[in-house]
Amino acid sequence: MNEQKPLRLRKRAEFLAVRNGEKRRGVYFLIEVKERDDQAGPPRVGFTVTKKNGNAVVRNRIKRRLREAVRVNVANDMQAGTDYVIVARRDALNAPFADLTRELSKRVSRKILTRRSTKP
Repeated sequence: MNEQKPLRLRKRAEFLAVRNGEKRRGVYFLIEVKERDDQAGPPRVGFTVTKKNGNAVVRNRIKRRLREAVRVNVANDMQAGTDYVIVARRDALNAPFADLTRELSKRVSRKILTRRSTKP
């Protein structure tokens, strides 16, 4: 097991930088993905759960479930030098853990789409 575990995004500026990247919609969450300039660094992941999902207890439980899903199953699928922000939906709270990890793995393992600029 030579893979490095993903680091955490902690600062607001890091989360906002990922916002300009690719968005992948899933049943239980939205994943925002953006490549960093340092392609050799380990992947970084951040979690967002809005207040409309519930009170602090509910939000923290959703974040714990997503962190564990990333740690157990999805960390090996993440590309080096890439930032991921997982924006949870309320359904992530009651979803079977196997479904949650399967959906996460499916969304994370896709290759990043490169967008061409329209400027000449």
